[in-house]
Amino acid sequence: MAAEHSGGARRRWLVDVARWCPSPAQFQAAAALLPPHHHPAIARFVREEDRKRALLSRLLQYSLVHHVLGIPFHQIDICRTTEGKPYLENGTLAFRNFNFNTSHQGDYVGIASELLCLVGLDIVCISKPQGETTVDFLKNFSPYLTDHEWNCIHRLGDSVEMLTEFYRYWSLKEAFVKAVGAGVGFGLHRLEFHHVQWSNVSVYIDGIESRNWRFCLFKLDEMHLASIAKGHPEDAVNSFKRTLSNVLVEEEEFYAALEIPEEAFTLHTVEQLTQL
Repeated sequence: MAAEHSGGARRRWLVDVARWCPSPAQFQAAAALLPPHHHPAIARFVREEDRKRALLSRLLQYSLVHHVLGIPFHQIDICRTTEGKPYLENGTLAFRNFNFNTSHQGDYVGIASELLCLVGLDIVCISKPQGETTVDFLKNFSPYLTDHEWNCIHRLGDSVEMLTEFYRYWSLKEAFVKAVGAGVGFGLHRLEFHHVQWSNVSVYIDGIESRNWRFCLFKLDEMHLASIAKGHPEDAVNSFKRTLSNVLVEEEEFYAALEIPEEAFTLHTVEQLTQL
């Protein structure tokens, strides 16, 4: 994990859920920092691990907005589009297209934010399928993969390598969909990813290569991967686009922001997130 990036509104934060073992009182104290309308969405989960992920996902959003924009927790107004994309309702024009995205799976909950570009984050846990072979498991997802992607996965032969390769493609697709604010109805087969040893990752959308997107894959540990997608505000779906204040950005300014190199995630504790 890296030191905090000091530039503006760009953040890449992680919390290790497995390391947080709160007492009931500590859990309630953390939840009390959030507006009451979030509490039912957290409490509806039966498993404690799921409740922790739901809480920390929301806590990351409020903590990030607080630290980047200086807005007190109780004044932060985070809403969702009709597709479920979270956005800041009471932002400031100084942070024109400020947007963020959270993801959680396995041991990690994470958030990524950008000032100008759209940003999407997806975390995956590479878990071995139960009760079926790796090939049979992967066939369930073949409708969401292009022939090129499927061939790249299948030719590896080794089940562990195939599974890891699949999760790389899957997390990239999910990161793109989350960045543009699309819902579950977006056809993942419309996206085809190309790469050189998983660097210089590019995307073809409906068969046409897009020059307006950059992607980065991270190995968080032996079992977890994360993908970051950054792209042009014009590619946002309409419901999300309406929340942005500067969709028509200058080309030079956009590409300068797009080409900023990615840095590793900063690992935070829950105690750090709750320091107001």
